[in-house]
Amino acid sequence: MEGIGPPLVTPFDESGDVDHERLREVVAWVEARGVDFLVPCGSTSEAELMTADERAAVVATVADAASVPVVAGTGSPGTRETLAATRAAAEAGADAAMVVTPFYYEHDQAALETYYRKVADASPLPVYLYSVPTYTGVRLEPPTVGRLAGHPSVAGMKDSSGDLAAFLRTRRRTADAEFDLLVGSGGLLAQALSAGGTGGVLGLANLAPAALAEVAASHDAGDAARARRLNAALVELNRAVTAEFGVPGLKWAMRERGVPAGHGRSPHRPPHADARDRLGELLEAADLEA
Repeated sequence: MEGIGPPLVTPFDESGDVDHERLREVVAWVEARGVDFLVPCGSTSEAELMTADERAAVVATVADAASVPVVAGTGSPGTRETLAATRAAAEAGADAAMVVTPFYYEHDQAALETYYRKVADASPLPVYLYSVPTYTGVRLEPPTVGRLAGHPSVAGMKDSSGDLAAFLRTRRRTADAEFDLLVGSGGLLAQALSAGGTGGVLGLANLAPAALAEVAASHDAGDAARARRLNAALVELNRAVTAEFGVPGLKWAMRERGVPAGHGRSPHRPPHADARDRLGELLEAADLEA
């Protein structure tokens, strides 16, 4: 995958059920603003708060509504559960699977490599590795990624470590393979593209898809300075809807823009008044339709 892909928020109604009609509207909204692919059931999607059946239904709705490729999050701590989710995503119409590093138990790099090889060997879809140490406590190291990049079913990686030096090392170790390297940190998009990245899977793309698409377009047009300038203007907002106020803050900001993001699912709680004030200031200051 190349370009910008939002890890789509999952709208829940006031009872906590998935609102599939609103989900279709979110798909249409981000597509109209220039995203290149969609990632349902990622971290920003609250996937770990959904049942396996709910995740499969979300992927099916997104695949049916989308006109761009769909990369479904299917990773779980166990190999069998991951493969079951990947097969379900394939049946639902996904084009590829994004598989997070197995979490809860601690695994070394050799175990992670074996896990991904087993998943890729049996997967009906191209597999994207997903490293997000903030949530899992483990990261895929560049040498491990370099060895996995040669597998015919491993298509690329989403790197949400926020470590640009590691991103560069990973790019160098995968340069000879057909391997998409996607950044997962919205504040680093322009720098990651300059470092050889092919795009980004960015929570902020739910809220500011046009602005992020313009960052990528500026880079592709050879204007790296403009890409960095546009990206820098989004850094504070990106931090607010990821590290600072999380998915509840992101959904609140989306609703403020008229996007039917729905509610968060328990145990998430709505953002407090100070968070809403801060998010409102950032929204007012940002040029999100750049």
